[in-house]
Amino acid sequence: MMRWLLPEAFSDVLPTEARQLEELRRHLLDLARSYGYELVQPPLVEHLDSLAIGRGSDLDLRTFKLIDQLSGRTLGLRPDMTPQVARIDAQRLDRQGVVRLAYCGSVLHARPGNLGSTREPIQVGAEIYGHQGLEADLEVVDLMLASLRRGGVQTVRVDLCHLGLVRALLALDSRLDEEALFPLFQRKDLPGLSVVLGQLPRLAPEVYSALLALPTLYGSDPADVLSRARTELPKVAAVQQALDELERLVQSHLLARRVGASLTIDLGDLRGYRYHTGITFAAYVSGRSGSIARGGRYDNIGAVFGRGRPATGFSLELRELAALAALAQNVKPSSAIRAPWQDDPALASAIVGLRTSGEIVVQMVGSTTEQEEYRFDRELVFSDGAWEVQRLIGPPPSNE
Repeated sequence: MMRWLLPEAFSDVLPTEARQLEELRRHLLDLARSYGYELVQPPLVEHLDSLAIGRGSDLDLRTFKLIDQLSGRTLGLRPDMTPQVARIDAQRLDRQGVVRLAYCGSVLHARPGNLGSTREPIQVGAEIYGHQGLEADLEVVDLMLASLRRGGVQTVRVDLCHLGLVRALLALDSRLDEEALFPLFQRKDLPGLSVVLGQLPRLAPEVYSALLALPTLYGSDPADVLSRARTELPKVAAVQQALDELERLVQSHLLARRVGASLTIDLGDLRGYRYHTGITFAAYVSGRSGSIARGGRYDNIGAVFGRGRPATGFSLELRELAALAALAQNVKPSSAIRAPWQDDPALASAIVGLRTSGEIVVQMVGSTTEQEEYRFDRELVFSDGAWEVQRLIGPPPSNE
């Protein structure tokens, strides 16, 4: 094995992409700050039981594990930052009112999410704690879409779902196994779902038909999907409450005005981490199979840390958004100034002044300078007793 080869699904970030990532990170965090979100930076490593929250094993399967040589306890490299931010709200801040928190950092996945994806995503997100009303959901969707627009993505489809629906249906029969059924719902595997449900003797017909109907309840006409759901799903309180919440969100003029994108409902869109409890949403762009951003409500997630509160939020993968932005913007090298390398106080002063004013000044060392990030269109030359910037005409001269 050659030493320079990286593990599978890990990669270096080279100059142009690194600059794009950093610039986009700043833009997105500044955008969140303009909405009133405060920045937090959780550690990369925590005790495993602090990271593995919620139902199911999806987070646990994605978590790199190691033993702490100081305590002997099992630690985890975070696969997702939402549990950490929930811990900060519950334990470190302990505020009583509404709290808005934003974050950005690398997460590590023991397994790639899908073919071609990295195991070291850079996650950017925002969370609201302490408010259960529709306003919090609307604000989070608004910020998610504004973040995508800031990244150069203009045409977006937003899918709405509600985790309360499937859990209300599974609660109708204690034999229904969430671990076995969730992957089938996620894949919309109706034949597989039918086989698993058929193995349960005396399963109520209305439950059987409702579970098979759930993955088919999607479409670009939200009113039609909700109408079909009210017809095909049982008239139990939890189901009706979930449908009512979705309907209020869909009918909100604020949502329609802010989305600026096609709005669809997919009641079988159960992808993502299963700590969500209510309305969920995902943003999709043309030409990409998976979602570019995803979020939703996860009330009482902080209960495992001793303080459950209403919560909703979203996250996106910075590298994926930066790649889309680069395609949309046709990124070009930055304009730069060439300068000689001389032991001249006047030259040093001129360079400092230019850099302070925001210019990129590269001093030539050696015979050549190679880079992809900068294009020399000016140079600093000594003329009439002073250093001045002159525009380069035609191909730049040799860097010697």
